[in-house]
Amino acid sequence: MNNFRESKFKQLQLFVISDSIGETAQRIINAVLAQFPKLENYDIKKFPFVDSKEVLMQILADALNEKAIVVTTLVDSELNKVCADFAKSTGLEYVDYMTELMTKVSHRTHMEPTHESGSLYLMDQEYFKRIEAIEFAVRYDDGKDPKGFRKADLVILGISRTSKTPLSMYLANRSVKVANLPLIPEVPIPKELFQLNNVPVIGLTASPEYIMRVRQSRLDSLGLNGSSSYVSLDRIKEELSFAHDLYDSLGAIVINVENRSIEESAQLIEEAYKHN
Repeated sequence: MNNFRESKFKQLQLFVISDSIGETAQRIINAVLAQFPKLENYDIKKFPFVDSKEVLMQILADALNEKAIVVTTLVDSELNKVCADFAKSTGLEYVDYMTELMTKVSHRTHMEPTHESGSLYLMDQEYFKRIEAIEFAVRYDDGKDPKGFRKADLVILGISRTSKTPLSMYLANRSVKVANLPLIPEVPIPKELFQLNNVPVIGLTASPEYIMRVRQSRLDSLGLNGSSSYVSLDRIKEELSFAHDLYDSLGAIVINVENRSIEESAQLIEEAYKHN
C-alpha cells in the first residue's frame, strides 16, 4: 500500500503550451526536474503553435482532466488571459513564464513588448527555424488543420502516392514551413486554400501508369493483392484530372515527380519557390 501511495505521489503530468516551438519552457522544465533526480514517474506533453482560444481551451480542459500542471510561454496577452481566467475558475495549476517578467520589464523601461512568438531564437535563427519548420510540417501534414495553409511558406497538393509528406519533411529540414493536402475528388477542398495571401502552391503530378505502379507496389508491401479502385487506371486518371483542374484554378506550379528522387523533386520545388 505504501508503494502505491508513493507512486501516486510521484506521478507528475506537465502540459507545455507555446505559440512557438516550446523550447523555452522545455529548457526551464529540464532545469527544474534536474533538481529531483529520484523523480522518474512523470510525463511531459508539448503543444506548440497554439494560436487560438478554441485550441487553447481544449488543451486546458484536458490538462484539468488529467490533473496536469500547465506551463506556458505564450506572448499573446489574450491567450494568457484565457489561461489565467481558466486557472482561477477551475483551480488548474498553472505557471506563466512570460507575462509577469514582461510586465515588470515594460514598467521599468517604459517600453512595450513586441508580443512576437519565438523572438528569443533570433540569436540562433537557422537552427530553431529548421526545428519550427519540422514541427509545422508534422502538425499540418495531410490537411489535418486547414488553418496551416495560410501560415505556410508553401503548400503542396497532390493525389495519393505523389510523395507529399516526404517532400514536406525534406523541405522542413531546409527550414521551409510546408502544409500539404491529399486530393480526393469526393472530398471538398477546404475554403482556406482559396484564401491564400502570396503563399505559393505546388501541384504534384505524374503519369497515370506511373502512379498505378507505385500504388500497386504499396498494396503489395501491405499484403493487399486483391483488385482495388485505388490502382484502377481509370480512377487514377479521374483523380489526376480533378487535381489539374484545381491546380489551374489556384495558379499552382506543377511539378512532375515521376521517376525522381525526393531530393530531385525538392530541388525543383525550391527553385520554383525562390523564383515565385
